[in-house]
Amino acid sequence: MKRHITIGILVAFVAVAIVSLSSISCAQSTGEKMPMKGKMASKMTFTKSVVDLRMDMRKLWEDHITWTRNYIISALSDLKDAGKVAERLLRNQDDIGDTIKPIYGNEAGKKLAALLRDHILIATEVVKAAKMGNNEELTKANKKWYSNADDIAAFLSGANPNWPKQVLTDMLYKHLEYTTGEVVSRLKEDWQADIDFYDKGHVHMLMFADALTDGIVKQFPNKFK
Repeated sequence: MKRHITIGILVAFVAVAIVSLSSISCAQSTGEKMPMKGKMASKMTFTKSVVDLRMDMRKLWEDHITWTRNYIISALSDLKDAGKVAERLLRNQDDIGDTIKPIYGNEAGKKLAALLRDHILIATEVVKAAKMGNNEELTKANKKWYSNADDIAAFLSGANPNWPKQVLTDMLYKHLEYTTGEVVSRLKEDWQADIDFYDKGHVHMLMFADALTDGIVKQFPNKFK
């Protein structure tokens, strides 16, 4: 029995160490500063419930960046799976909304999902306009895309005081920048740049997920003891 308990403690310790070190390595690999450092992540205790939330949040936002990339590839190449990939990508936005329902309520979860679905639908407009070389439509779509990012930041910051609106806005803008970089690079057939933009965007999204987790834990510490 004692051996089982010891192994369990060791596994938990390793999981916490991996999560902590991966956050640091994410920031180092992109040269970005850790978001909201000191306001949210300071003195955080990595209990099992905190680690579970952190990993769940990372999985959801990693799906977001991964299925976005899959859609970009399929749409720009006129692959037959583009419609199904888009469906899967949109389902991810519902999944993200569902994950905050136990914390902020059903209406908040639905609102976030709706905003994120708009984010994806506008992204399809961006991809289409870029592919067609229609600069006028691309400008319109980009304006809507950044306005949607403003709405998402405003909604999230309104739900949690530990999520500063400007910080979230900057992070969402950076996400749009990296995603646009992928689209443009693929259109130019600059495959290395395309890969680089995806790698940076992937790491950035993990940082965004961690920032959300840290804010939730700080806002509701009793839920994560």
